[in-house]
Amino acid sequence: MDVGARLRVATWNLWWRFGPDWAARQPAIAATLRMLDADVVALQEVWGSGGTTQVDRLAAQLGRHAAFVAPGLPPPPDPPERADQQGIDVGLGLLSRWPISGCRSVVMPARFRDPAPVAMLATVAHPAGPLHVVVACLEWEPQFQIDRVAQAEALAALAADERLDGPAPVVVAGDLNAASTSPVLAPLHAQLVDAWTAGGGDPDAVTLSSTHPFAPVEASELIDQRIDHVFYRPGSPDQRVRVERAAVAGDPVDGLDPSDHRAVVCDITWAVR
Repeated sequence: MDVGARLRVATWNLWWRFGPDWAARQPAIAATLRMLDADVVALQEVWGSGGTTQVDRLAAQLGRHAAFVAPGLPPPPDPPERADQQGIDVGLGLLSRWPISGCRSVVMPARFRDPAPVAMLATVAHPAGPLHVVVACLEWEPQFQIDRVAQAEALAALAADERLDGPAPVVVAGDLNAASTSPVLAPLHAQLVDAWTAGGGDPDAVTLSSTHPFAPVEASELIDQRIDHVFYRPGSPDQRVRVERAAVAGDPVDGLDPSDHRAVVCDITWAVR
């Protein structure tokens, strides 16, 4: 007899310590995540400093499990724009309702970055069985197009690895710095399913809006596009996966934007025997 399994997955770029007052945004970030109540949240532009990270603090507030890897993209400003950016990593995070049984960094192809950015490959103890989640933030610089494509190819190959087969889908989530129709994401579309399209998400949805007061309007390829994505593949050939909902989130809280990105949230179900 088939039994249904469920997963609410979100991805959100938290804008590191950029902007005029990053500390003031932290309660709004926590409030938004509490409202979303996602089972797993892939996070980009997460700060890390010594013995603590932004994702660890969020996990403590929300009663979640946390993982963090670095370096991510973009590289921290050099020299720092302010004293509270000095020595602070930019990384990737994962929040999970269930324990995280494994986490490792995967170095991404990078001809133009030293050190090279990493992706996160985490394994979550979902009730249906091990759930593999890949968290990433891809290159965005147009002059680094070779790296952009190579990193998308690396993510697709990582997710397609048969060693990740199992009782749950394999999920790839992150700020991929490319619109869904961009050729950059062709390797992911070839190997995986775009959860936004599968879930009937609004084709005109935007996660990097020019209406934000600090929007990077010079990034003409990315601005006013949905550049944050959730992809997946079934964990086995006979696994029937369905996306029930795909939406954006991250409205201002008490008049304050939690981030310069909107979050993407998808409700995924599948049948397990």
